[in-house]
Amino acid sequence: MNEAQRLIAEARNVAGKSYSPYSKFRVGAVVIAADGTEYSGCNVENAAYGASICAEANAITTAAAHGVREIDTVAVTCLDGEGCTPCGNCRQLMREFGVNRVIMTDESGAPVEYPLDKLLPMSFGPDDLQSSRSVDQ
Repeated sequence: MNEAQRLIAEARNVAGKSYSPYSKFRVGAVVIAADGTEYSGCNVENAAYGASICAEANAITTAAAHGVREIDTVAVTCLDGEGCTPCGNCRQLMREFGVNRVIMTDESGAPVEYPLDKLLPMSFGPDDLQSSRSVDQ
C-alpha cells in the first residue's frame, strides 16, 4: 500500500465517525503537517446547515489547535460516493496553511493527487495581504 492509499484508507476510517444525519454524506480527511504529524477530521453537520463543519476544515483546525501553521498534504474521501472534492471554503482554508497537495478519490475509488494551485487557481492568500500594505503602516 502506497502513501496515498494509506491516507485514503485512514480518511475512510474517520469518515465512518461522521455526524451527518441530514445529508447522509460521510466525509473524512487526514492532513499531514510540515513536520509529518497527521491529524484527522470528519464532517459534522448541524440543523442550521451553515454551522456544519467539513471534514477538511475539522482536520485543519485540529492541526491548528496543536500549533501547526504549515500543512503539506490533505487527503479527503467520502463513504457515500466517490469523486468528492473539497468545497471552495476548504480550498481557501488549505491555501491559508500552504497545502502543497490534495489527495482525493476518483469515481472508481482510486487515489488521485493534485497540487492545490490546480484546485484553486489565481488564489488570494496571506502573501497578497502583505504585498498590499504600504510602507507607512
